[in-house]
Amino acid sequence: MRFPDRRSAGQELGVRLREWAADGDLVEPVVLALPRGGVPVAAEVARALGAPLDILVVRKIGIPGRPETGIGAIVGDGPPLFDRRALAILGLTEEKLAPDVSRERTELHRREHLYRGDRPAPGLSGRTVILVDDGLATGATARAALHHLRTRSPARLILAVPVGAPGAVHDLRPAADDIICLHQPTDFQAVGQWYDDFDQTTDEEVLHALEESRTDSRPSG
Repeated sequence: MRFPDRRSAGQELGVRLREWAADGDLVEPVVLALPRGGVPVAAEVARALGAPLDILVVRKIGIPGRPETGIGAIVGDGPPLFDRRALAILGLTEEKLAPDVSRERTELHRREHLYRGDRPAPGLSGRTVILVDDGLATGATARAALHHLRTRSPARLILAVPVGAPGAVHDLRPAADDIICLHQPTDFQAVGQWYDDFDQTTDEEVLHALEESRTDSRPSG
C-alpha cells in the first residue's frame, strides 16, 4: 500500500477512524497533529470526524550525524524523553546531547508561536484525543507526545497514522489506549517510501490547514 500524498492518506485514515468510532462513543473528540508532516493528514481526519483540529509541537532529538533517526524528543518545556537503551548502545549521554536539545527547543518555541500565536492550547481533560502523524519510524516523537498528553487527563488517547514500522507500533501500544495504523509493512525503512509525494510540508501549509479547520468549525449565520 502506497499513498499518493499526505492528504490522500488522511482521507483513508479518516474513513477508518469514522468506521471504528461507530462502534463506540468518542467523547468531545479533538484531533492533534504533529507538525509539520502530520498536519495535512490530521486535517482530513478532523474533517471526517467533524472534530476540531489543533497542533502539538514535538521536536525530535536525532542521533549525531544521523538527525533523521530519532533517539529522543521534547515537548514544551518538559525534560527530553530519551530511548535509554539506544543511548547506552551508542555510547551517548544526555550531557552530550544537551546542545541538540537546546537547539531543538528553540525551534519548538518558534513553531508554537508561529502556529498558535496567542491562542491557548485546547483543554483535553475528559475528551477523546486523537494524535495524528504521517507515519511512525522509530516512534520517538510519538512516544514523547503521548507521554505529555497522558498528563492532560484525556478520557481516551488514540494514536492514528497511515503507516508505521511494526516494531514501533508494537512498542507504543502501552502508551496509548488505541493505535490505528493502516499499513505496517515488514520491509519498512522510512516513512517517505510509502508516499508518492512526500515533499516537506511548509509553515504556510500548516497555517492554512489550521485556519481552514477553524473556518469549517465556525457556526454559520
